[in-house]
Amino acid sequence: MDIQVIQEKNNPMLNRREIVFKVTYEEATPSRKSIVDKLAATMNSKQGLVIVNNLKTEFGKRESIGYAKIYENAERVKQVERPHIIERNTFNKPEGEGAVKAEEPKKAEEPSKKEAS
Repeated sequence: MDIQVIQEKNNPMLNRREIVFKVTYEEATPSRKSIVDKLAATMNSKQGLVIVNNLKTEFGKRESIGYAKIYENAERVKQVERPHIIERNTFNKPEGEGAVKAEEPKKAEEPSKKEAS
């Protein structure tokens, strides 16, 4: 996988750099996590400060065009970005890795028709 920065813009109002990049790959489309890791290494940043906003792949091509934002600090990420975008770009596994998600409260069971008759 190779990443080439097409356009880079500094945004001092939001304390971030905005980049448009092209990812070239040989096999399957790379995961968002691998792209964030590679961008963080390429752009001298940390993984939690890189937010990949979108990736577009054209059918049949082995390249994707993406848009990412690289923030100066994690506090600014939380202030500016929407929660679902932060969640999409956070790759830490929950503590109970193999555990089932928190149990949902059970709904009150309605009596069946046979029991009511």
